[in-house]
Amino acid sequence: MGNLSTLWAACNDMALKQYKPTTPGRRGLVLVERSELHNGKPVKALTKGLTKKGGRNNHGRITARRRGGGAKRSYRMLDFKRRRFETATVERLEYDPNRSGFIALIKYGNGDLSYILAPQRLAPGDTVVAGDRVDVKPGNAMPLSSMPIGTIIHNVEMKPGKGGQIARSAGTYVQLVGRDQGYAILRLTSGEQRLVRAECMATVGAVSNPDN
Repeated sequence: MGNLSTLWAACNDMALKQYKPTTPGRRGLVLVERSELHNGKPVKALTKGLTKKGGRNNHGRITARRRGGGAKRSYRMLDFKRRRFETATVERLEYDPNRSGFIALIKYGNGDLSYILAPQRLAPGDTVVAGDRVDVKPGNAMPLSSMPIGTIIHNVEMKPGKGGQIARSAGTYVQLVGRDQGYAILRLTSGEQRLVRAECMATVGAVSNPDN
């Protein structure tokens, strides 16, 4: 009983929301608190339509059974490449129904808007910048060759210019543990070590929504 109370105390410390069992579906329901996120619609110019798959492959045959329905949603186009080497200001954090982590709307000096993956400890009003050599601060992006050894990173490219592919879901991160002959050595949370070209871009910090 003591362990259970300790667990619930830990849950209360985190940004989790518990519900009273007013219906059978609400009994035991615990969700992530999202009150600090933007409550309106996304920026329409940064979204596009999302076709429902219904569990079907490119031949139209069902490959994942009993999948279908759900709420209609639009796809938010995120900047996974971070190749625009300018300073931007975080306008707001948003929920994205297409991924487990939160996203951040950033605004550049000329008024252009863009969506990026929101790292932990990023708040509206903060500034983020991408460049060849920038401060090691959550949300900033730079090549792996410019990062200090031991940096916690996410949204890591596997090929230069392709866009981030590693560590993009909620709470995930990898650690830069070394460099050797033009390659960066990354340690994944599974313990696996992987070699990636040092020119590849990555973003500082761990992905938001770790309670997921």
